[in-house]
Amino acid sequence: MRFRGLLSDQDFNRKLLLLTLPISLQNLMLALVAAADALMLGKVDQNSMAAVSLATQIQFVQNMIIWAIVGGVGILGAQYWGKKDKVVLGKIFGISIRESLLVSVAFFIGCYFFPQVLMRLFAHDATLVSMGVEYLRVASWSYLLTGISQCYLAVMKVSDHASRSAWISSGAVILNIVLNAIFIFGLFGCPAMGVRGAALATVCARVIELGWCVFSSLQKNYIQLRLKTIVTFDRLLVTDFWHYSLPILGAGMLWGIGFTSYTALMGHLGPDAAAANSVAAVVRDLMCCLCNGFGGAAGILIGNELGAGNLERGREYGDRLLLIGFLTGFACTLVILAVIPLFTHFLKLTSQAQGYVVGMFIILSIYMIGRSFCTIVINGVFYAGGDTFFDVYSLIVCMWGIALPCAFLGTFYFHWPVLLVYACTCLDEVGKIPWVVLHFLRYQWVKNLTRENNA
Repeated sequence: MRFRGLLSDQDFNRKLLLLTLPISLQNLMLALVAAADALMLGKVDQNSMAAVSLATQIQFVQNMIIWAIVGGVGILGAQYWGKKDKVVLGKIFGISIRESLLVSVAFFIGCYFFPQVLMRLFAHDATLVSMGVEYLRVASWSYLLTGISQCYLAVMKVSDHASRSAWISSGAVILNIVLNAIFIFGLFGCPAMGVRGAALATVCARVIELGWCVFSSLQKNYIQLRLKTIVTFDRLLVTDFWHYSLPILGAGMLWGIGFTSYTALMGHLGPDAAAANSVAAVVRDLMCCLCNGFGGAAGILIGNELGAGNLERGREYGDRLLLIGFLTGFACTLVILAVIPLFTHFLKLTSQAQGYVVGMFIILSIYMIGRSFCTIVINGVFYAGGDTFFDVYSLIVCMWGIALPCAFLGTFYFHWPVLLVYACTCLDEVGKIPWVVLHFLRYQWVKNLTRENNA
């Protein structure tokens, strides 16, 4: 492995920061809007907060599929942009919009016409189902728009407009939070709408976000969407697109269901464990904004070089980002350990829950080394070269084969202490490290995925 130039290569460092900072900001803003929803609806009443939390699980499934589509844009788009082939990047844009529209329309129909059926998959309480139905009927309109906006933003990221993408996404989130307050509580003369207000705020924010995306794409040096690229079926390019996107969808589903299971297991260990876990989850999600930023930047930077045919430089960038993955993880460790006194001082928790928080933060500080490293290397470096299947294999073995069974048996069969069960839920990312390093050193991810005859 070659780490030379990590500090002296100003061009690499500048590009890395220009990509990492806006992508990290986008992740941070998305985490904040979820927290704002929960806090504001919690002020209304517990049922409102719970109903919307359950209803948004449907959007979570949609987001997993959209994430796979956007992942395909990131992988192929970065390589064709590196090759300076704007024509094929435009085709990839059209494919992503077509696939996103199909998914979005399906979820809109389900949420608008059959919301009660969907809510009964998550709740049996009549009040929660009724509130969830009320939310979904309004929010369903936003589901039509979200996938399209995400495709626009993904194309901007890979075509040297990551900062504009961040401005649009962050602006929409801030607007969503402000409108949440106005519509939920009835500020400035508006009627207090509760859960409907939260849904309406989301719809308004998504409309503005999409409008801003379309307006930006019409400007000079932006990739513009052409109707022809949406309706034309390029068999070879579509095959390539889904060859790399489907494993991302599989990995997303495995990860999403696995993480939901972790939360459910902690809930079975009592209210103190559930409360402490919710606090640790907030800190974990905030810390992950940084490693997600580096991961996204890694995919674009390396993808550009591989697509341009600069395989040796792409390999060298990968070596550097491997080290950055570890350094980011250790930085997260120090931050988490440093904020323990802050959280234990300000949060009103039982003494038992406070003890769990301290223990979970210590475990989390070690977990973040693996989480940061694996996110940057697997979702960044490996994805850049189209090596998306490894993510699926590693989740099946480490999460579903080791961490989840250990946590499940510890909760229901062996009745282990709370912190030991929590440590089991953190085994997967740390346990992946040796496997990830070995796979990295095989350099199978160093591939040019572009085709000569696509233009």
